[in-house]
Amino acid sequence: MGDKANAHPGAAGRATAADHPASVRNVVLVGHSGSGKTTLVEALALTAGAVNRAGRVEDGGTVSDYDEIEHRQQRSVQLSLVPVDWDGYKINILDTPGYADFVGELRAGLRAADAALFVVSASDGVDGSTRLVWEECAAVGMPRAIVITHLEAARADFDEMTRTCAEAFGADDPDAVLPLYLPLHGTPGPDGHAPVTGLIGLLTQRLFDYSSGERKEAEPGPEQLPLIEEARNRLIEGIIAESEDETLMDRYLGGEEIDVKTLVQDLERAVARGVFFPVLAAAPAPAGARQGIGTVELLELVCGGFPTPLERAAPTVTTPDGAAREVKACDPNGPLVAEVVKTASDPYVGRVSLVRVFSGTLRPDETVHVSGHGLADRGHEDHDVDERVGALSRPFGKQQRALTHCIAGDLACVAKLNRAETGDTLSAKDDPLLMEPWQMPDPLLPLAIQAHSKADEDKLSQGLGRLVAEDPTMRLEQNQHTHQVVLWCLGEAHADVALERLRNRYGVQVDVVPHKVSLRETFADRSAGRGRHVKQSGGHGQYAICEIEVEPLPNGSGVEFVDKVVGGAVPRQFIPSVEKGVRAQAAKGVAAGYPLIDVRITLLDGKAHSVDSSDAAFQTAGALALREAAADARIHLLEPVAEVTVLVGDDYVGAVMSDLSGRRGRVVGTEQASGGRTLVRAEVPEIEIGRYAVDLRSLSHGTARFNRSYARHEPMPPQVAERIREQAQDG
Repeated sequence: MGDKANAHPGAAGRATAADHPASVRNVVLVGHSGSGKTTLVEALALTAGAVNRAGRVEDGGTVSDYDEIEHRQQRSVQLSLVPVDWDGYKINILDTPGYADFVGELRAGLRAADAALFVVSASDGVDGSTRLVWEECAAVGMPRAIVITHLEAARADFDEMTRTCAEAFGADDPDAVLPLYLPLHGTPGPDGHAPVTGLIGLLTQRLFDYSSGERKEAEPGPEQLPLIEEARNRLIEGIIAESEDETLMDRYLGGEEIDVKTLVQDLERAVARGVFFPVLAAAPAPAGARQGIGTVELLELVCGGFPTPLERAAPTVTTPDGAAREVKACDPNGPLVAEVVKTASDPYVGRVSLVRVFSGTLRPDETVHVSGHGLADRGHEDHDVDERVGALSRPFGKQQRALTHCIAGDLACVAKLNRAETGDTLSAKDDPLLMEPWQMPDPLLPLAIQAHSKADEDKLSQGLGRLVAEDPTMRLEQNQHTHQVVLWCLGEAHADVALERLRNRYGVQVDVVPHKVSLRETFADRSAGRGRHVKQSGGHGQYAICEIEVEPLPNGSGVEFVDKVVGGAVPRQFIPSVEKGVRAQAAKGVAAGYPLIDVRITLLDGKAHSVDSSDAAFQTAGALALREAAADARIHLLEPVAEVTVLVGDDYVGAVMSDLSGRRGRVVGTEQASGGRTLVRAEVPEIEIGRYAVDLRSLSHGTARFNRSYARHEPMPPQVAERIREQAQDG
């Protein structure tokens, strides 16, 4: 690591399949929007020989635009795979979106990768959402490294940003977050800013100069050695502290000079174990250069320091009916266990699935079993079917290069899996297996839509089905109470992308309409009503009279019907008719058009005619009686109340609690959580938190998370209820 002056890049344009898991590295790039992830991916691809100097993919005699604006915009909101070959290794680089709305794509990247590279901008620093992802990685022990970008920006300070990273990511051990290289600066320009022209390796004490357009290795000058001495000593001490060789610290403290090769080996082992987190630097390549500053060093770290797929624990696997199965970690000859980590639609080849193989070997044109459970509440059907695998390929810019196979530990794109969706397991058809699903974020922003025209209405169902098949973080709801189609999204950007895909990819134009909250009505006190439906207009008449009493019941009681008729005032055959009529009216509502709940309706008396009474007449009389009882009673409008839990940094607790109170919420408790955060529990009317996913992110600068669940319906304040009734009357 740092010893190679110029490694040999892989040959561009060749889609060679990995033959052993030890030669594969799967790394996910994490960072906020604007941190420079996509630019860094392209710089790594350039250095590895996957793209030419102009940032274009070469394919024999044809050239396609790798850096096309549309392609970059598409990659900015979804997980993308960029495989490169370097020094005998296949590196699968998973570029994740930086927008918080697309955390589902990020989670998929974390699932598919074995290590994470956190990209931090020297201009913007570390944001709250990046810290949360770091904690997620720490919880599962994923190895991590940090690369600081935008060092070419004015006032960029590598040393200061390294300290910021140590504070943000090294809460338990700041000495586990240390730089491996220091940037080398050239002559300051007119603005006083000195551009980065190379790097100095702290362990090897070698200088890597990019100023000529090519990476050249040299001895640092005598004036530079004192500048790196303190950082080098601290790095060595940090590596030795994490070394598995317990004698190394004693030897070092005793004055022994530790061999650089030993230090590099201990560093690589500490990184692979997830106990040491090196900081690297990256800057744009000088004009005409084939290698961006720091890209060779990054590729060396990935190959030497990041773990192989063999070092990842075997996933939890069961049969589709839940019986446990033992699967050896990353065995190409074991039973097939692969997972769809992303699903996308291609206009030319149809559905394309990005698949990580955890065991066995996946081959084109074989039949596999597709298993998938647990997302039915989001509009995804459970899967337990056989499907034929189409072509296997690896992406190369916007193209796909055919693969002959994909072994355990590797990733590939699979064509024509028409039933498999994100999160589904692929296994042998005669040995069906199911992987434990990864945690999906809960979509909490409702987007109510309706078809723009009759033609769109015919295509809407299919378009929505394909949309949620691609994105398991989206939930499709057909609300039976409000009769709305609702897409639950993670945020505004997520909703905008959903609408754009419906419109441009699936040809469905929809209109966004106000989201309706499922309100209810109930009686505040006892009331009575008389329903009289008497019509005599020649021929068969209609005759039905019934008298009822309505009284409120406790929350959750529903609608209860009681028959207390005596003496046959209402013939027995028409009692069910009265019940049917009052229940139908209760479902329609009696004040503002919302269902009536939590009441007991008692039939006390009535009258019938031997010829003109009928089932329909008594249904009508029952409905009339309930409406009359409501006219003389106080009717409460009930709104759903949600139990809300907010996990927020201590700095924002006051603002969050004040905001919840402003939403008519009741804070019911707080408790201290880890990492300087507080868990706030509250009960809030659902009508007040329709956009809470957006507002909370703004209020907490993206550092807070919340969950909600239905608690109960309870009466609205009179002034709010009156406004709702007026809106119902106007409508």
